[in-house]
Amino acid sequence: MNTTILPDFINNLFKDAFTPEFWRKAFSAILAAVLILGAFGILQMIANRAMKKNMPEQKAQLVKKAIHYLGWTIAIVSVLESMGVNLSALLGAAGIAGIAIGFAAQTSVSNLISGIFLISEKPFQIGDVIQVGDITGIVMSIDLLSVKLQTFDNRFVRIPNESIIKSNVINNTRFPIRRLDVWVGVSYNANLTKVTEVLNDIAAKNLYALDNPAPLIYIDKFDNSSINILFGVWFEQSKLVDLRNSIIIDIHTRFAEEGIEIPYPKRDVYIKGIADAQISDLRKSGGGQSAGANH
Repeated sequence: MNTTILPDFINNLFKDAFTPEFWRKAFSAILAAVLILGAFGILQMIANRAMKKNMPEQKAQLVKKAIHYLGWTIAIVSVLESMGVNLSALLGAAGIAGIAIGFAAQTSVSNLISGIFLISEKPFQIGDVIQVGDITGIVMSIDLLSVKLQTFDNRFVRIPNESIIKSNVINNTRFPIRRLDVWVGVSYNANLTKVTEVLNDIAAKNLYALDNPAPLIYIDKFDNSSINILFGVWFEQSKLVDLRNSIIIDIHTRFAEEGIEIPYPKRDVYIKGIADAQISDLRKSGGGQSAGANH
């Protein structure tokens, strides 16, 4: 195998750099590359318009990227051929190097295969809000190696496809409506029938809560200091923040008006040395007053 292809090409490049023949070849190569990239750019625009109505956005992005990379590959090959590079020998050397790189790029291959599964399975699409582990964000792109997210505090997150395939993925916007679950604790002295009536009335009067499906009210268990109730309200998925804020304010306000107590844990702290001294002083003071009164 000839391993001196690139060094010979570089030597010839410097040797012929100031000859008219070199500049003629260079101008022809650049012109060919510009024409090829321009043609593929136009092809990409035509494909983009054709795919907007008939193809999901993630697949359209892959097709556009494939056209883009194909155009650059053909342009580079054309330039190398115009400059007199022996591509058959160069590709042979690249094949040997490719085997070595392939062993070192097993993770990339795994991500590539995972990307194909994601595109075919379509668990989410561009614009969906997904949660992967502790990361939640809007899907910006679905590529062969990774998925890009924009978080709600405007950060960019790249997640390898293999990690997504191996993780539980929650798609928060797959369906048009969702349910907001609010846990409410009430006192043991509360009238549970009245509590359920008040919660139903809160859901009925809230602007962002849906009447159908009906709200869920589930009396869960007797906890340490309260009776726990699950209050589930259905809403249109874009109204999450509005509903969450308003429903909690409504519960707090209505419970105060209806005299329904929301208990919270209370603890008495007893510091032995200080408390004993205070109790002793109180006893002496009280004893003196009592003695004076009897006298």
